[in-house]
Amino acid sequence: QVDVTAMAQLFGYVDVTDSGFIVAVLSIAFNPLFWNVVARWEHKTRALSRVFTSPRAACYCLGAVILMLNCVRSHCFTEAMRSQPKLEGLDCHWAYYLGLAILAVGTLFVISSFLALGFTGTFLGDYFGILMEAKVTSFPFSILDNPMYWGSTAIYLGWSLM
Repeated sequence: QVDVTAMAQLFGYVDVTDSGFIVAVLSIAFNPLFWNVVARWEHKTRALSRVFTSPRAACYCLGAVILMLNCVRSHCFTEAMRSQPKLEGLDCHWAYYLGLAILAVGTLFVISSFLALGFTGTFLGDYFGILMEAKVTSFPFSILDNPMYWGSTAIYLGWSLM
C-alpha cells in the first residue's frame, strides 16, 4: 500500500487546474521534445541544411528558435508561479536569498557551459555535422556531467523560491 499524504499535501499548494499552470507544464514538456525531434530529423535528412544552404546557418536558425521558445517557457513559468498559492513558510527573507543564491549558481553553470561549448555546441550542432575538436572537460564540465541541465533546473528552483 502506498502512502499518498505527501502528494495530497503538495496538491494543496498547487492548483493543477489553473490554465497558466497547464500552459507552463505544456511549454516545459514541449521545448525539449521539439528541439530533439527537429535535430534528429535534421540528422537523418539534412533538410534544414539544404533549406538554409549550410549546416551552420541551419544550426543558428534552430538555436534562435530554441532561444525564443525558452523565452516563452520562462514567461509561462513566471505567470504560473504568480497565479499559484504561496507557502507561508517561504514568504521570508531567508527563502528569498536562498532562492537568489540557487539562481546565481544555476546561472553560473548555464553561462559557463555556453561559453565552453559555443553556440553550435550548445544548440545541437552535432546533429548538423558541426563537431567539436575534443570533448569539453573544463569548468563546469569538470564538476558536472550535464551542467546546462542542472543549471537550468537550479534557475527555475531559485526562481520558484524567490
